[in-house]
Amino acid sequence: MKRIFHLLLITLSLSTLRAQEPGEDLLAWNASRKLSWSDYKAAPNPGSDAAATTTTYLSIDYHISGNNFSYTIKSWFSRTLSWGRHKTSYILSHEQGHFDIAEIYARKLHRRMSEYRFDKDSYRKELKRVYDEVTGEKAGLQEQYDRETQHSINKEKQAEWEKKIRSMLEELKDYADY
Repeated sequence: MKRIFHLLLITLSLSTLRAQEPGEDLLAWNASRKLSWSDYKAAPNPGSDAAATTTTYLSIDYHISGNNFSYTIKSWFSRTLSWGRHKTSYILSHEQGHFDIAEIYARKLHRRMSEYRFDKDSYRKELKRVYDEVTGEKAGLQEQYDRETQHSINKEKQAEWEKKIRSMLEELKDYADY
């Protein structure tokens, strides 16, 4: 009996998550492809004074057939839920930081999943727990990033965070092959 499950987490957006599949909306994280303002398709939220909003998802598809367990993890950017009001290269760099943080946690999720030992009786509960823990940590770091950089206003802190994010990606490079 084969089962397929798909989990998504939305961050940095107050929008309601609707069923999403890769395609025109979702852009997978790629080290050689940075975000551009043309990726931001949503209209700015008139009720927000934010310069931009970046919406990211982590997904894990896992497949079970008998006692065989496999999974695929992705870090996604949503074009239709992301918007920019002040479209400068500096603001875009800050927003790229949010997408890179999502990738950091995709790698952390891969690390946790690589340590997971499949148990046919408890896998649903265990996988949900692991996913929830990792995505909770991700949300916390996203908030810390915005708080410490003051949403990119503090240029010194922004530069520190850019270095920190690059370092974290490098530290987790062994888990980038998910």
